[in-house]
Amino acid sequence: MIESANINRPVILASCSPRRSEILSLMGINFEIAAPGIADEDSYINPDDLDNSLRRLANAKALCAAQKRADALTLGADTVVVKGTRVMGKPSDRDKAADMLRMLSGSSHTVITAIALVCAETGFEESATSYTTVYFRCLSEEELNKYLSLPEYKDKAGAYAIQGKAMTFVDRIEGCYYNVMGLPVTATLNLFKQFVRKEFDKNA
Repeated sequence: MIESANINRPVILASCSPRRSEILSLMGINFEIAAPGIADEDSYINPDDLDNSLRRLANAKALCAAQKRADALTLGADTVVVKGTRVMGKPSDRDKAADMLRMLSGSSHTVITAIALVCAETGFEESATSYTTVYFRCLSEEELNKYLSLPEYKDKAGAYAIQGKAMTFVDRIEGCYYNVMGLPVTATLNLFKQFVRKEFDKNA
């Protein structure tokens, strides 16, 4: 575990996601929250270069928030759901959410989260991606309609929250559970460790 004392800098989470806040808190890191301030996130996503384009988006979120605190370590993140060639972010409305869930029903999909950690003062910029495969059981229209009558789907990539009512949709997963929630634990810890190591080497 990386303790806040080891980081020795303020930490900013460039995300308004309560799930990311919860995970980062459980990791033992003290932080402040700042809105990422990226207007058109979809313009960053390139399905033909998904890994790198997601990293660029996460990095842009972190850099935007870092402008307010050059001395801070700023963490940006973005999560998408991928089924075949289709990349799913947050649904714009109920019909889009229903379309996504029907596509995910009875099959597997991949959840990808890109994270980026930056410190403007030191010039530190590192990013990573984490992949989790999620298997859904077959869902009935009655189940879908009941789920979509709740607000839970509205701000979730792929239109579901694995930690919420949609937990009953999931048969199994392969990979980091917290990645599906929006913040992969090991990958995030590794970015903080990279920063701590670089600071130690610089001051040694």
